[in-house]
Amino acid sequence: MKAVAFNGSARKDGNTAVLIKTVFEELEKEGIETELVQLAGRKIRGCTACFKCFTNKDQRCSVKEDYANECIEKMLAADAVILGSPTYFADVTAELKALIDRAGLVAIANDSMLRRKVGAAVVAVRRGGAVHAFDTINHFFLINQMIVPGSIYWNMGVGLEKGEVAKDEEGLRTMKVLGENMAWLLKAIRG
Repeated sequence: MKAVAFNGSARKDGNTAVLIKTVFEELEKEGIETELVQLAGRKIRGCTACFKCFTNKDQRCSVKEDYANECIEKMLAADAVILGSPTYFADVTAELKALIDRAGLVAIANDSMLRRKVGAAVVAVRRGGAVHAFDTINHFFLINQMIVPGSIYWNMGVGLEKGEVAKDEEGLRTMKVLGENMAWLLKAIRG
């Protein structure tokens, strides 16, 4: 089994990555392979609403000049997908939103190709707005008929400076339990 995470942060290895890696630790303890894809420095443009994905039905977006199709391929190959983002103006980053829009439409156009995969949101926040970012990511999972495990709190960690989230004990505990629940769920449905 494999879980792939997409870190939508502009900072490589920042707070969002710390949270994702905490989830990964629990998955890896259970023998689940993990892969972290950092979107920082990668170009992903927004959906052009051409709807060619409904005509082509090739599990790809017709816009091929950026990194989105590689991400979509990784989602298809995985049993679980984690989408992580810092909170930018009470929502996800533009790069992650572009990936959500593109992958989501391609998935729907291709007979709900992400259906029954496990999906989890991970959000880093300085102070407020994380619940909205969390909801944005979960809307992607739910409309794609993915299975979303819970944790002991909303999947967020608090920190501003790079690495500061590592001091948020409750946030780290939330990620640990999320990883435990993801591993249990993956084994229950893929076992």
